[in-house]
Amino acid sequence: MRESVAVKRSTEPVAKSSADDIVRSFVKSVDSGKRSDKPYRHWLIRDCLPGDTVDDVITLPFEAPSLDGISGRRELHNNTRKYFDVDNRKLFPVCEAVAQAFQDKRIRSHIEKVFGTNLKGTYLRIEFAQDIDGFWLEPHTDLGVKAFTLLLYLSKDPSHHALGTDIYDGDKRHFGRSPFASNAAMIFVPSNNTYHGFEKRPIKGVRTSLIINYVTNEWRAREQLSFPEAPIA
Repeated sequence: MRESVAVKRSTEPVAKSSADDIVRSFVKSVDSGKRSDKPYRHWLIRDCLPGDTVDDVITLPFEAPSLDGISGRRELHNNTRKYFDVDNRKLFPVCEAVAQAFQDKRIRSHIEKVFGTNLKGTYLRIEFAQDIDGFWLEPHTDLGVKAFTLLLYLSKDPSHHALGTDIYDGDKRHFGRSPFASNAAMIFVPSNNTYHGFEKRPIKGVRTSLIINYVTNEWRAREQLSFPEAPIA
């Protein structure tokens, strides 16, 4: 009996900001973003989500998983990765609000217009990433089944200011690094030259972010999707 009450309470609509609030905030942030064409076309935006949405996401009760001495690719730890999937949308109102916002036609159409990508037939995938000391990522492009990539930084630790995404040129030579600030993001449309990664460096605490993608129907891990039965129309 106690267990059923707890579940009921966790599914009550208590997110501080609604999906509509998130839509308005994100569209505004995109419109004030800055585009760079070197070494490939990408955008830097700020104030992506309402502030209380950031707080709600940061406080989700997911423990940062251990790396067990292994890193370089996120898929090496698929069994411990967390998503705003069907189950977590039901359990956590903020997961539902964020997922509904990025499924909303207003955000989807704005992404297509500003970033020049076609999302028709794709599916929303939102990963809640928690990176700890020892984490690194080899340069990769996201090209293939991803039609859009949004790397949204969340953690507020001042020491994380140098923990942005590393950017590489077409020969995988280090070009620069996106600034890391809570509620700021890097955006790009995956292509054959959109190399990015994370050079190994000290991480104090947990580097928290959302990785938001729209993926094609070829994406095999359907359990990761927010709306696995609802492709973008």
